[in-house]
Amino acid sequence: MNVVLINPYELGRQPFALAQPAAWLKESGHQVDCLDLSLEQLDCIALREADCVAIYVGMHTATRIAIAAMPRIRELAPRAHISVYGLYAPLNDGLFRSLGAKTVFGGEVEPKLVSLMDDLARDGYSTQTQAETTLAKVDFRVPDRSTLPALSRYAHLRLGDGLTRVVGFTEGSRGCKHLCRHCPVVPIYQGKFRVVPVDIVMADIRQQVAAGAEHISFGDPDFLNGPTHAMRLVRALHAQFPDLTYDVTIKVEHLIKSRGLLPTLKETGCLFVVSAVEAVDEAVLTHLDKNHTSEDFDRAVNLLSDVGIAFAPTFVAFTPWISLEGYVALLKRLVVLRLVESVPPIQLAIRLLVPSGSYLLQAPGFLDLIEAYDDQLLGYPWKHADRAVDDLQRDIQALVEATEEQGSSRRELFTRVWTLSHRALGQPVPELPADLGKPIPHMSEPWYCCAEPTGQQLQQF
Repeated sequence: MNVVLINPYELGRQPFALAQPAAWLKESGHQVDCLDLSLEQLDCIALREADCVAIYVGMHTATRIAIAAMPRIRELAPRAHISVYGLYAPLNDGLFRSLGAKTVFGGEVEPKLVSLMDDLARDGYSTQTQAETTLAKVDFRVPDRSTLPALSRYAHLRLGDGLTRVVGFTEGSRGCKHLCRHCPVVPIYQGKFRVVPVDIVMADIRQQVAAGAEHISFGDPDFLNGPTHAMRLVRALHAQFPDLTYDVTIKVEHLIKSRGLLPTLKETGCLFVVSAVEAVDEAVLTHLDKNHTSEDFDRAVNLLSDVGIAFAPTFVAFTPWISLEGYVALLKRLVVLRLVESVPPIQLAIRLLVPSGSYLLQAPGFLDLIEAYDDQLLGYPWKHADRAVDDLQRDIQALVEATEEQGSSRRELFTRVWTLSHRALGQPVPELPADLGKPIPHMSEPWYCCAEPTGQQLQQF
């Protein structure tokens, strides 16, 4: 079988979620090509010769791009079986089937993809009629990255003063043991996570270092879901590559509970930690079931500062429960904690997304806040009770998108958001202090996954 695995978008990183199934499928005797739409054109020889096209949708933006691309994929590969897999695949099963998908998979998908290709090779069709999600443990392979674009073409790490590093991307685990209500991982993994063996991760890191990687970004939803596994991994990484740096994602809750492990992260090369803080408003944190408090955020900042690891918080800045005063309070907290340079400006514009299957739909009273499901939005629309909040979100979104293209600094953009927000509240605009924090190492591709696809991302379709 000639198989083409397609990645619509993966935050500017070389996708583990293509490289892992590629290894499985090649081991089973299938011909595999990988196509990354963030860097490559859809029209290619491999696609025209494909017996099966499997599209990975691991996040909202990728799903929107996949939906736009599917008519063109069917045109270019008219005889190919179309399959869709990833977190957002089962949540949008009906929509994908209406666009021509014949099979849809979620969870630990590799055995299912191999079985599908074997069925197609033998019978020419699959009997699947609804999405399949499996969380059974799998025997991971060393990812096959041979047909993906070179690492140097992907997002790079910016260190300041014009210095950059080539970034590799791998995963030490998949899924998450937590049940944050707004998280897209939760409807699929339902509190379970699966570790990738250390020897497999290290083999993947070795091949990426050989390909030029100078920094590794771990894609685990939470790197400390399995702290023992995580420590074995970073110690092995540092022992073999003492000059290699890395970044991880860790919940505020875990930063506090596992604070004794933070020095080891620092010693083994961790440059920064991404953490989904989401809000500083206690009511919002309760609605999202984040299992940390506003005060815990401050504690996490201090714990990382004490060991010399940069903190890169992310937010869902606009929700049905935030007020104009609450939004300004978020900005003030970033000023007080000197985190302005640590936050990509897009994080100040993110609006709560409510996808199909979201655990928010189970929260008491939440259904009263939303409208009917919107296939174009891929979620349930909502309007704030205070129209001024929605107006401010739109204004900030437009500001960030316009000024990021002009290369404005984080401080410059924050200052404009600060001004907009105080004016929306009808308050004088306080002067910002000179010290808003030092710039931290960060990716050239901003960390966000629920924005509208850009015209450039869609133009080839």
